[in-house]
Amino acid sequence: MTHKPTLKEIPVTRIQFPEIRLKTRDAHKLRGYFGNLFKEHSPLLHNHYEDGRLRYQYPQIQYKVIRNIPTLIGLGEGGHLLPQLFLKIKHLDIDGQHYEVTTKNIEHKNIETGYSLHLQEYEFSTLWMALNQQNYEKYQKLPDQEARTAMLNSILTGHILGFLRSTQIELQDHERIMVKVAIQQKSTLFKEQKMVAFTGTFIANVLLPDSIGLGKSVSRGFGTIKKI
Repeated sequence: MTHKPTLKEIPVTRIQFPEIRLKTRDAHKLRGYFGNLFKEHSPLLHNHYEDGRLRYQYPQIQYKVIRNIPTLIGLGEGGHLLPQLFLKIKHLDIDGQHYEVTTKNIEHKNIETGYSLHLQEYEFSTLWMALNQQNYEKYQKLPDQEARTAMLNSILTGHILGFLRSTQIELQDHERIMVKVAIQQKSTLFKEQKMVAFTGTFIANVLLPDSIGLGKSVSRGFGTIKKI
């Protein structure tokens, strides 16, 4: 008996401001600007509740700078919310710089997401922040690159499973996610701290929407993926 793979169509909205050029590291400024501008509308926009508590869930709205273009990604409920609010945008004020908005590219699709019977290849368009303080120390103590790669495969598998759970996709018992990374270690500044991050590609038996983030700080643009 052949089982159908666990798949679900999730709404994904992408909004880009093609006339504006920012640096990749400016993604958190986009998040701060829009999160403040629309703070009364929904905690999805800044991942905090009204009383200031952090919303400990996968961010359904993410702010990125992809190839220097400011980009907003909305998933699920966030995918429905973005067009309502951002059609009204006439200008951006980022870090004291005023930008008139005369063009917006808005794309809304339902993307098939979940377990794949075939291997898919993805690249990281922005740096993947795989490690937190605890597993960074463990990573540093590993004896060789093979052991480090195995650890990163396991971490990325967890990030993918976390994303699937956030979209209410529950895999069947026999559906095991397999991941193989081919990445290079980089360093980046995050909140004025030097952090280890990674660039490169990975193969996995899972269908994922382009431009979502995996790992730490995805709402600030880290870990953005693209299917190759």
